Amino acid sequence: MATIQEIVSKEKPLVSGHRMCAGCGIPPIVNTIISASDKPVVIANATGCLEVTSTIYPFTAWNVPWIHLTFENAAAVAAGIETALRAFRKQGKIDTDVNIIAIGGDGGTYDIGFQALSGALERRHKFMYVVYDNQGYMNTGNQRSGATPFGASTTTVPSGRVSIGKPQWRKNIVEIVAAHRVPYAAQAAVHNLLDLYNKAKKGFEVDGPSFLAVFQPCTTNWHYDPSLTIQYSKLAAETNFWPLYEIENGKVKINYKPKERKPIEEFLKGQGRFRHLFKPENKHVIEEMQKMVDEEWERLLKLEESGVQL
Repeated sequence: MATIQEIVSKEKPLVSGHRMCAGCGIPPIVNTIISASDKPVVIANATGCLEVTSTIYPFTAWNVPWIHLTFENAAAVAAGIETALRAFRKQGKIDTDVNIIAIGGDGGTYDIGFQALSGALERRHKFMYVVYDNQGYMNTGNQRSGATPFGASTTTVPSGRVSIGKPQWRKNIVEIVAAHRVPYAAQAAVHNLLDLYNKAKKGFEVDGPSFLAVFQPCTTNWHYDPSLTIQYSKLAAETNFWPLYEIENGKVKINYKPKERKPIEEFLKGQGRFRHLFKPENKHVIEEMQKMVDEEWERLLKLEESGVQL
């Protein structure tokens, strides 16, 4: 098993000079995942925060083969690359193997790009799909997405006298992916790079598609101090808002169980998108959110304990 020192000492595929925000966790997420590959990689990158900040024309921050795609077709292009390479190997035109990674934000994964993702998973193309999950369309102004949590205020579902913010719970993208009977799907977070590295390594090694959903707090549109990104990522796991778990061949395994679960308020406070929930008239919203989080955690525990296959 790798150590943090070994991970950070590896050559960086995404180098300095990009335009990502201060406090953004996307660079360590990307570098950690790619460092887990024992083969060359090819990146298919959907439009989003990572794409627009890492390839400011005429410059690039990438040290690996990389292609820019539209919002909706990262998985489709990754599937095409995998198919082409398989054909070239069969024809004897190449004799090397590579790991293909499709990367998108939650807008391009949960919503706009889900059709292409679902199709690629169903066809069982061998590639890894990574979503850096900042819970909204952060590149275009904090519009709500299928990943936006219940109660969050966004530019398209703003809080106010008649609104608590987003009235729906976020999609469970990992279990949706697992329902395609893929060999590996996992949920990780930027504060635990060793866990992320180990999950990426497993994902690269399986025979078929794999999926990683990585929690990535957004300092710009969640409205918190840039120095607190790792703190909020930890709190997401410690409150069970974002459990760290994996699904291998349909079996659930939880990778982190807080000794003492912190209340959801610990994660919410200090974030501008949840500021309105601390008004007396919105106390019931936090209570409902806590109930949702607790019920989801108990359901996940039962899935792990029962050993049933999803």
